[in-house]
Amino acid sequence: MIRGAIAIFRRDFKKFRSNPFVIIMTLFMPIMYLVIFGNAVGGTIAGVPIGVAQEAPYVNETPLFTASVDMLTHLAQPGKADTFKVTVFSSEATAKEALADGKVMAVAIFPSPISNTHAVRLYVDSSDYTTPTLIQAGISGVLQQLGSRTPLQVTKLYGDVDYIQFFGVGVIVMAIFMSTMMGGGLALIRDRELGIIEGYLVTPVKRASIILGIIGSGTVKALLAGTIIFGVDLLVTGVVIRNPEDYLLVMAVLFIISVGITSLVVALSSRYTNQQTYASSIAFLNLILFMTSGAFYPTLGMPDWLRWITVINPESYAVHALRALILRGQGVGAISGDLLAIGLFSGAAILLGITTFRRTLE
Repeated sequence: MIRGAIAIFRRDFKKFRSNPFVIIMTLFMPIMYLVIFGNAVGGTIAGVPIGVAQEAPYVNETPLFTASVDMLTHLAQPGKADTFKVTVFSSEATAKEALADGKVMAVAIFPSPISNTHAVRLYVDSSDYTTPTLIQAGISGVLQQLGSRTPLQVTKLYGDVDYIQFFGVGVIVMAIFMSTMMGGGLALIRDRELGIIEGYLVTPVKRASIILGIIGSGTVKALLAGTIIFGVDLLVTGVVIRNPEDYLLVMAVLFIISVGITSLVVALSSRYTNQQTYASSIAFLNLILFMTSGAFYPTLGMPDWLRWITVINPESYAVHALRALILRGQGVGAISGDLLAIGLFSGAAILLGITTFRRTLE
């Protein structure tokens, strides 16, 4: 029994040593979790875009308004970037319009000399979970430092958003990636190992048709997974979508990102010959994309070097679009930029998948 166990041990360990890529990834992944996850979650939020305006009617800006804008502009923690990026609007209407369009995350309206309430009215995008509390605390702190007794009236545009509602949107995108990883990439590698891909090549079917068929099948699986988790998310978190148009837009976002992620995963899997190496690489890709998507924590809390990854991360655009639709109830105007970004990514990923598949087989 001992001799047999030793023989099996030697064979299995020899296989492990014969694949240095897996050994490297085994050691590299914990380091990347420390670097990526450690910086993506819990960082100091800075550069929050907010708007301020003076309540009408007024001839000159009030001293409270002028002093508050100056203090908010220069407010920062020691050694950190400015907490807020302050935009001064000429009127309350234009400020609220910018808030509705997502250009700023909050708007503070300072009272005029003949105000009825003599209160600072704060309208805040409450869908970002952590940021609204920071904004409210920042403005309250400024008023206290100025010695002003002006009350602060806070209006949360989307009510109180719990963390499970904030995070639940990101889980939908994660479900799409996990489904694609199993149903797209691994399926392609298994077919190659079983000789099914070679069987396709002896048929009249074009090579581009083969990869498009694989991408199409993986997309359907990913879309199905995303749709199911979307329904579970609504059930568990209690979020209600009242506009039928938003349902259609959510499905459009899920479809486009499913196409893009499936195409990317298939393109990567076509470069590998065994499932172990593929699994190591795809786990690293999942770490990079998901942790920098803003699913866990607002991207404003990430350091600058990590925040740049979100600019090229398609999942960050998908998460932003889904939050705009599911939590805020905004329409297509608020997610047009996100749709363009993930649409371009999906088109490029399809071309990459076809090109990589051809180069691998030729």
